[in-house]
Amino acid sequence: MTEIETPRLVLRRFRVQDAAPMAAYRNVPHIAHYQAWPSPLTPEAAIHQARVYSGQDPEQPGWFQYAIELKADRSLAGDLGVNLHDNCLQADLGFTLAPALHGQGYATEAVRAALGHLFRRGLHRVSAECDARNTPSGRLLERVGFGLEGRRPEYTLNINTGEWTDTLLYGLLASRWQTLAG
Repeated sequence: MTEIETPRLVLRRFRVQDAAPMAAYRNVPHIAHYQAWPSPLTPEAAIHQARVYSGQDPEQPGWFQYAIELKADRSLAGDLGVNLHDNCLQADLGFTLAPALHGQGYATEAVRAALGHLFRRGLHRVSAECDARNTPSGRLLERVGFGLEGRRPEYTLNINTGEWTDTLLYGLLASRWQTLAG
């Protein structure tokens, strides 16, 4: 697997030693609130998840979870998932960043790098969904070029709170990406 590098980040395969920092940011209540994973993530479950992630293949259909690493200190900043569809021409994307790093452009940098990689390999379309209350994620998606395509009222059941939440649907075509990337 080729790593994806940006000026400040490396998107790479997960390692078992990423388990503890992953659990730390995924267990922050306002982060977990918008996600589909069970919370809290126990140390054992985090180790298991890091092992699962480390065995995924980014070239095959299905999910691949990139570890987002800061170049400055080699620490885990977050993760970015890509779900390659069976046709290998479309994908879904999701991301999570440690809250201490919010507002510094790291998530935008990671998403742009992943999109560039996906479109260079020939994808036609990338989609993303987010909880309608998660306005920072929605703004990030729009900032990198995604268009809001719809809203599904009470579509997602939050397994941690039992509440039904609205889901926003976003999409980005390769042709639009090429125009934006210029």
